[in-house]
Amino acid sequence: MTRNAKALFGAAGLTAALALTAGSALADNHAWKPDRPITIVVPWGAGGATDQVSRVTAGVLENELGQKVVVVNTPGASGSIGKKNVWEADRDGYTWAAGAPKQLGTYKLLGMWDTWVDDWQLYTTVTNVPMVSVNPDTPYKTMDDLLAAMKEKQVPVATAGAGSSGHAAIEALKGATGLDYRHVSYDGGNPAVIAVVSGEAEVTTQLASEQSEMVRGKRLRPLAVLSDKPLEIEGYGTVPPITQFVDKKLPQLATSFGIFIPKEGTPPEVIETMNAIWAEKIPNAKELKGYALNRGALFTPAYGDGAREQVWPEIQADAWSFHDAGRTTMSPEELNIPKP
Repeated sequence: MTRNAKALFGAAGLTAALALTAGSALADNHAWKPDRPITIVVPWGAGGATDQVSRVTAGVLENELGQKVVVVNTPGASGSIGKKNVWEADRDGYTWAAGAPKQLGTYKLLGMWDTWVDDWQLYTTVTNVPMVSVNPDTPYKTMDDLLAAMKEKQVPVATAGAGSSGHAAIEALKGATGLDYRHVSYDGGNPAVIAVVSGEAEVTTQLASEQSEMVRGKRLRPLAVLSDKPLEIEGYGTVPPITQFVDKKLPQLATSFGIFIPKEGTPPEVIETMNAIWAEKIPNAKELKGYALNRGALFTPAYGDGAREQVWPEIQADAWSFHDAGRTTMSPEELNIPKP
């Protein structure tokens, strides 16, 4: 080995050692000092909104806790299978769930799972909005074109399944316009988006963060963002708001994302440590801020009561949208969810 090679090797080794030491030092500042890898269960397929932001978050947490944070994809049943696995795992703080916390407020309504949002400690990172996009080979050049087609036929719309953000979005659009559609369900946002790119379905209403790469690559044509404000996508331009095409006000369709841990049985030092990280480190995480900018998302970190308050309007909107569509097994009022 040459002197230069030895110098480079020594510098690399020193850098790695310093990184490990820094991680250990950060972990030493917390009440909880994990001594083995942590698992984040993503209850959707790889590449979707939950998977994307969870992997970015995992990297931030690794640096802070000094332990490996592993993302495991466990799709199925609109995200409930993966979350149930976390619920049934050992309550030792080493297994977390990821996704949209609002679903924890609608599973019971849909007759899918007897869990509730207040059973979990919430940690949010970003907020996404759904977007209506079509395969570029379809004849729909504008949102008006698509709405006109929906008056004539049941256009196939791909989403991540019952209760997903995309499903809530198309149900809200149906409620506002009175127009029906044909639901094509997939095990995740990315598979739903790919289905439209490949021509299996004509339309998707999944989140903009799941579509942005395909929009930039001109493999999807965005028609409208389901919001009252336009959406800027880096490398593409501006997508108009649905309010330019539909007179009736749509419910709240923004979706917060993050991770969550069962409250009961989880060691208090784990919750204390995670609260401290979300209070002090996550709001300044450049990786998450950069992700939000690139994907057309909002950076909205919150935890505990703040996260619960952030998510509650989303639960209200989805609960009543599903109920009005006849998809619930009980009234939201039975769970003390007032109509927004």
